Amino acid sequence: MSSPTSDVSVRVAWAEDAPAIAALQLRSWQQRYAGLLTASELPSGPEAVEAATAAWRASLVKAADARQRVLVALAHADVVGFVMTGPATDPDCEPMRDGVVEELTVDPSRLREGHGSRLLQAAADTLVADRFTRAVCWVPSTDDDLRGFLTGAGWVPDGAHRTLESPSGKPLKEIRLHVALEG
Repeated sequence: MSSPTSDVSVRVAWAEDAPAIAALQLRSWQQRYAGLLTASELPSGPEAVEAATAAWRASLVKAADARQRVLVALAHADVVGFVMTGPATDPDCEPMRDGVVEELTVDPSRLREGHGSRLLQAAADTLVADRFTRAVCWVPSTDDDLRGFLTGAGWVPDGAHRTLESPSGKPLKEIRLHVALEG
């Protein structure tokens, strides 16, 4: 008999993963941005999933930069999480040295099963392989769980913050965390 964690892994995403990634992203946004965005601002329904699937498929088929990657966490053959990596584009970052971790997302029903840790380690390994020496990640200021997870893994705030505007004009505050990467 195999253990519950024996059939888990992380790999580079394929175009065929686009529907699963899109559905997972939209489901997780419902939780991540609850209270920050109104229900009408959160994409949902079949049309939203179809549009997100098309966008994900296009980005997986042809990335804008060869160092942009999407990694998926799998439980058996099911996509249960994903993360994006690539060069950091913030004005104060050096895109040859600084990488970014974006959309670190685990299915809300699959939290605390190790998928986030596997994704974060695979993202760091990918960034190191692409010769980045530092990684940054923007986190909603109200997402205590994600911030706590990252700080528990050694990430620290670097003092940068930004405010994005939701479609309704409501401010979405984010803080930036960073970590040195070791090769």
